[in-house]
Amino acid sequence: MAADQGVGDARTRLVRRAARELGDGMNVNLGIGLPTLLANHASECRDLLLQSENGLLGIGPYPLAGEEDPDLINAGKETVTAVPGSSFFDSAESFAMIRGGHIDLAILGGMEVSENGDLANWMVPGKMVKGMGGAMDLVVGARRVVVMMEHLTRSGESKVKRECTLPLTGRGVVDRLITDLAVFDFPTGGGMVLVELQPGVTLELVRCSTEAHFAS
Repeated sequence: MAADQGVGDARTRLVRRAARELGDGMNVNLGIGLPTLLANHASECRDLLLQSENGLLGIGPYPLAGEEDPDLINAGKETVTAVPGSSFFDSAESFAMIRGGHIDLAILGGMEVSENGDLANWMVPGKMVKGMGGAMDLVVGARRVVVMMEHLTRSGESKVKRECTLPLTGRGVVDRLITDLAVFDFPTGGGMVLVELQPGVTLELVRCSTEAHFAS
């Protein structure tokens, strides 16, 4: 079971939809991977500041070819730009911002999300990882957590699970899940609710592509 769109189309849908979560005056942390692509949409909002846990507040769009500054990188070690008025600081200050509740929104990538809002996004068993990164702090420190990921694995298995099978980043921490097929919310009282279908996607496709139980 798989959507009939290509990988490029799926990622374009994901990024465009996730960009709608950005708002004026927000302090936003973008996780590594797909979320970093949202940096090119930050200029569409007034007074929006993008934060990276390696010590930068005020990330700008990706640099043009030949204009990269190797000293300006995000948490995924990609070269970035800095907007006028941006700030640089050490990781201790960065995590004080996160743990102190000063990040309005964290947009993270995911490997699995469960119907209870659990998130797994930091380790795949059997593969080398350099560390858990800042995700565990972000899912409890940010005021709102949005996860963006492709709905299915390359082999066609659902990444939206009844229960996560990979090591957890956090339990019940996801407020909204955006995939290339649909958008789901996780109400305070529990459960998972379908709130939006991606353009051209049917409810039937979402149901047969989703292991988790959800209301619609």
